Amino acid sequence: MKSSNIGGQAVLEGIMMKNRETYSVAVRKPDGEIEVDIQEYKGVLPWKAPQKIPFIRGIFNFVDSLVLGMKTLTYSASFFEDEEEEILTEDEARKQEKKEKLIMNLTVVVSVLIAVGIFMVLPYYLSSIIEKHTSSHLVMTVLEGVIRVAVFLIYIVLISRTKDIKRTFMYHGAEHKCINCIEHGLELNVENVRKSSKQHKRCGTSFLFFVMIVSIIVCFFITAKSQIVRVLLRIALLPLIAGISYELIRLAGNSDHPVINVLSKPGLWVQNLTTKEPDDSMIEVGIKAVEAVFDWKTWQEENLKQ
Repeated sequence: MKSSNIGGQAVLEGIMMKNRETYSVAVRKPDGEIEVDIQEYKGVLPWKAPQKIPFIRGIFNFVDSLVLGMKTLTYSASFFEDEEEEILTEDEARKQEKKEKLIMNLTVVVSVLIAVGIFMVLPYYLSSIIEKHTSSHLVMTVLEGVIRVAVFLIYIVLISRTKDIKRTFMYHGAEHKCINCIEHGLELNVENVRKSSKQHKRCGTSFLFFVMIVSIIVCFFITAKSQIVRVLLRIALLPLIAGISYELIRLAGNSDHPVINVLSKPGLWVQNLTTKEPDDSMIEVGIKAVEAVFDWKTWQEENLKQ
């Protein structure tokens, strides 16, 4: 299987697809019509050099995915707001846009802080409860990692019980199926997408799972005596953990080596929780999102020749 440059995410009643600097958001509106918006996103940095350096590029890619994810999620949610749309002057519209951008950036920052607290700090303190029962640093590190993975899985299971998240996970499945359909050389239509896999090795879920595993290895080398220092070092090393995890997920997406496939298995298994089988109307949205930014026919001709 040849990997394409296209990737995406599920949004509220829709799908975002990104190809290099161009992205589309296809949303199934309340009236049943599909709205497609095409924009450019150049990233948080004005220059591209750092985004090409291994282990560094993953940090910026992760930040970009958070910012763009929040932006597209906000856009999709706008179709389902109950408030009446106000007619704004040009100046008011500019102020409103700045306000929304500020709120979005603050939301991203707060979300990251909460995630760090839940998935990095909390597992450390939970594992330290039994520290007095063992002197093995390895046991403590592995236990912390196991708790971190458990918290992650419990979080996914809990949020998946809500109606909106269930549907979002179905759109997530449609996103993966569309990409798999293209990368396996099939014509992009509802029938072919329906029979394609809802799992993909370059998925963000797999990336997060790699983060959990890599954190176990990195945290093993934190041997400071002070608990506060150990916590601060865990937070400080997050960019390194994200950078390593990005390289692993990038390698997984471009290789069918047996070892890489084995390493990818846990992440693919977790995707069974974050992706669900979509219905045909969701697949149609995914196809619209892909075709808005990606010439899949030309790509298949150039990359899947025997």
